[in-house]
Amino acid sequence: MPQNEFPKIKTHPFREARNRLGSPPPSSYQATPYAELAVTTNYTFLRGASHPEEFVERAAQLGHSAAAIADTNTLAGVVRAHVAAKNAGIPLAIGSRLVFESGPSILVFPTDHPAYSRLSRLLTLGKRRAPKGECHLVLHDLLEHQEGLLAVILPPRVLDDDAISVIQGLREAFGERLSLAASRSYYANDADRIEQLQALSRAASVRLAAINDAHYHDPDRRALQDVLTCIRHGCTIDNAGYRLHPNAERHLKAADEMARLFETLPSAVERSAEVALRAAAFSMDELRYQYPSEACPDGMTPSDYLRQETMAGAARRYTGGLPDAVQATIDHELALVAELGYEPYFLTCYDIMNFARSRGILCQGRGGAANSAVCYCLGITEVDPSTHSLLFERFISRSRGEPPDIDIDFEHERREEVIQYLYGKYGRDRAALTAEVITYRGRSAVREVGKAMGLSLDGVDALAKSIDRWGDEAGPERVREAGFDPEDPTIVHVMRLTRQLIGFPRHLSQHVGGFVITEGPLHDLVPIENAAMEDRTVIEWDKDDIDAMGMLKVDCLGLGMLTCIRKALELITTESGSAGGFDRTLSTYRGITSDTTDQAVYEMMGHADTVGVFQIES
Repeated sequence: MPQNEFPKIKTHPFREARNRLGSPPPSSYQATPYAELAVTTNYTFLRGASHPEEFVERAAQLGHSAAAIADTNTLAGVVRAHVAAKNAGIPLAIGSRLVFESGPSILVFPTDHPAYSRLSRLLTLGKRRAPKGECHLVLHDLLEHQEGLLAVILPPRVLDDDAISVIQGLREAFGERLSLAASRSYYANDADRIEQLQALSRAASVRLAAINDAHYHDPDRRALQDVLTCIRHGCTIDNAGYRLHPNAERHLKAADEMARLFETLPSAVERSAEVALRAAAFSMDELRYQYPSEACPDGMTPSDYLRQETMAGAARRYTGGLPDAVQATIDHELALVAELGYEPYFLTCYDIMNFARSRGILCQGRGGAANSAVCYCLGITEVDPSTHSLLFERFISRSRGEPPDIDIDFEHERREEVIQYLYGKYGRDRAALTAEVITYRGRSAVREVGKAMGLSLDGVDALAKSIDRWGDEAGPERVREAGFDPEDPTIVHVMRLTRQLIGFPRHLSQHVGGFVITEGPLHDLVPIENAAMEDRTVIEWDKDDIDAMGMLKVDCLGLGMLTCIRKALELITTESGSAGGFDRTLSTYRGITSDTTDQAVYEMMGHADTVGVFQIES
């Protein structure tokens, strides 16, 4: 199909999925195809009042031609939407609402893998030139990345000459891939607005696309969306005024309702479905993650190099000869690693450990990697498979299909050297920390909701303290103990909205040390932004997202106890007058030397009697 042609829709393509999930009421407009393009989820922080999954599931229930997601200057929620769409059996249009320094906002949707990569690079460009959490874009940036993107202009409230000129210029750049959004939000001037847009559509030869600018999946979330607006502006419901939407119409609507609203413009409703289905031709499943190959010398395959280094390490570990059982374990592990294609991952961890030790930085692998004889021979862990019953499949399993996850602890005072080594070796465009989505817990949610609803600070504090630290909400008795009537209408609203807000993303932070490294440009897979800390960059996806996309990460973590051990060893070396210094690996200083010592240590741990002896850290 030529790039500028849209498919002609004659029948609803997902009637079976709609029937399975619940059909909207029958109507004379039922045959009209429709998909909501302007979807703002809660990953447009403090604006959207529904999770990406809720939008997708609701779109399927309403019988939309496709689901869509278009958060402001971000792709942070797209993986969750992608997984939900696969589960619901509905196509998904991945997109973003681009907000520029000047000019109208534009919804953009990639139609293929290269176009998605261009969109991700465009967002990276805007984020890397801005402080954390911001994205600075101009229209020229979009024009440089527009190939393969469908664009829907969200026209400003005032259609002056400048706005018209911009729309005409975009028409020249995008051709038939450009649409002009039209909405009926029950404003007083809706009819006049539609007439203006129709005239502009004819003058600029740009087709109209019907949208509802959805900020929540169901009308019931309108109150929460109002509260989010108050949180964003630091005001209360009583004085929010025109900052709130005037009604509860910003939700997903059925195709028949949109057809009724646009009865005089049926082509605008159909255009929305056309755009969504054209964009849904691209799937996130097309993204292919490839681990970098730098850790393997030229002329060697990753499998050969990993086996060479493993056997060299085994010779160092077992100076009296390699036990047959250990050799069999190594062979088994290497075969499974090769089958799953994880050799570069092990070699990268090996390279990081070698760098740290070359700089005299104490480091130690742990977690599931301790179940690996290969990791022991490479010096990543210090757990000897010949003296412990190890199950490698707890670390890597063919049946589970989960990527390996090696945690490496470094001296906390020197971990930044390791982080900068990775940035220096792979470049900012191929290495970044993963994000951590900071979400509302019970106490933070009730504080924000309480303030927005006009409760006093003392009252908010009392309610927050009534919620257990790890609990989700306070029951009626806890509310009463805090000095409130649990049946008071305001308190009822506060607790209901608090329950809805719990689990909502508040902002993106950086993971404590999870690094994603790629063979090709990382920003072709996911946008990269600046972290709050200097010289740190972070992708928009968190651990769950990269797991869903089959991406590997290396956890470079800081451990204070390793710093203490290093300082203690230096002190011992100084006091003893040893000229040779000390071994910068922990294998020489393993505290567990016999079963008797094991038992004594565990007894101390059981009695919580380890102060001054050793520290147990999470």
